[in-house]
Amino acid sequence: MASLLTATVTVFLSLLFARAAWHKASDFTEFTGFVADYNLVPERLVVSASMAIVGAEILVVLLQLIPGGQVAGLLLGMAMLGVYATGMAVNIRRGRTTIECGCGGAGQPLGWPLVIRNLVLMAIAAIGVATAPFSLDAGGAVAALASGFALWTGFILAEQILTNASVARLTR
Repeated sequence: MASLLTATVTVFLSLLFARAAWHKASDFTEFTGFVADYNLVPERLVVSASMAIVGAEILVVLLQLIPGGQVAGLLLGMAMLGVYATGMAVNIRRGRTTIECGCGGAGQPLGWPLVIRNLVLMAIAAIGVATAPFSLDAGGAVAALASGFALWTGFILAEQILTNASVARLTR
């Protein structure tokens, strides 16, 4: 059962980071604007920092695909999520909640629900690390793929609910 759990987490986080990297890379200019809005790195380093973020997200996905690389990928993913949560929290504390999170997917202004979401994602990755490594037969692999995809789909739906709630608050 632990192998199935680890594989499910691996599939889920691979899809999550692949989507995030694709979103950022597909409109890199917009993403660099989001990074600049956080006001956490000097202006001259915004493009380099943005490239490093996209590269790290791609590396998270690639490590999940390499046999024996899952733990390193999950740990890198946890670190990335922690950095994102910290950057969000710093800006929320500064009162800068109208900036776009830059997470990927539908636009969301910063708020504590996004910080909590990242902490929950870190906990999910930690579960994958704690139960690694995994070894599955063909049926287990199919179950892990289906479970990871279902978890990811649920995440996308929850993210849309958060986005809708943010828009509703702004229009009041």
